[in-house]
Amino acid sequence: MTTLTKRRDAALRAMRDHDISQRRACRLVGVDPKTVRRERPPDCTEIRKEMQDIAAKRRRFGYRRIGVLLERKGMTMNHKKLYRVYREEGLSVKRRRGRKRARGTRVPMPVAAYPNARWSLDFVSDSFGASRKFRMLAVIDDCTRECLCLIADTSLSGARVARELSALIRLYGKPGCIVSDNGTEFTSRAILKWADENEVPWHYIDPGKPQQNAFIESFNGSLRDELLNEEIFDSLDDARRKLALWRYDYNTVRPHSSLGNQTPLQARRALEQFEDSAPGALASDAEAEYPDSTCRTLIMNEGPAGGRSTSVLILRSIFSFAKSTRSHVS
Repeated sequence: MTTLTKRRDAALRAMRDHDISQRRACRLVGVDPKTVRRERPPDCTEIRKEMQDIAAKRRRFGYRRIGVLLERKGMTMNHKKLYRVYREEGLSVKRRRGRKRARGTRVPMPVAAYPNARWSLDFVSDSFGASRKFRMLAVIDDCTRECLCLIADTSLSGARVARELSALIRLYGKPGCIVSDNGTEFTSRAILKWADENEVPWHYIDPGKPQQNAFIESFNGSLRDELLNEEIFDSLDDARRKLALWRYDYNTVRPHSSLGNQTPLQARRALEQFEDSAPGALASDAEAEYPDSTCRTLIMNEGPAGGRSTSVLILRSIFSFAKSTRSHVS
């Protein structure tokens, strides 16, 4: 404790927490009792407010440049007092450390109160065959907990993520916000350009704090516990098939305690009865475009090179599979 302010605060805390006299607290801390008794009223209220407004707009300006801008507005003071007020307001410029990161939107993250209010994205990795690595892109709706897509491939770039998101918007409508970490794919130029063109706010969580994206982290834990740790994938096609079946079960059969033991599909339908939350989405009850299962499988394996989005093809195959199953049962 080197400053009088800190010593004064320490003496006041000692008097409050340990029920000791003012004289004894001042002697222990090493501060004059007059300093503890004196309560300095806040000074320069208008200058403090103006200083905060300037620092909010110009995040990398120190007290000297802020003082120059204050002088232009007719607010002049001694440089020592300017520095004291600057420090008391906690406006010191933080040193940049690490790599350059995308800031995303500065608007607070919206509450996931209805479908498509907020989507969460993340990557999960696993292996197939002789320890061949592959990655999975998971996208969920934070309100209904519905897994919107689960894309598996050996390489998933920012451009590929942008294509998959465009396909999801055609199916479900535009989200109110997208939340992700600061991974290189999510901070790439392709994603920044896509978010700007589609006018979708993108919120990046703070580095090293995955709890800020808790919904997708919980989904990743369920995916790894219920599928990835239980299955051995022979090939990438085998992994895609098992992921599609697990995603169908996750969205339509598996009960979710956070939804009152409903499925995500039931929760979405119940919420959409009161409000049309996905005006730009495609109708999901349409006839399947590929009635032949062999043709459908070949096109799914074709990947992005065939011009089709993997998420759309997998979704169509699941709808047709469920429809054929109901017809056989009936």
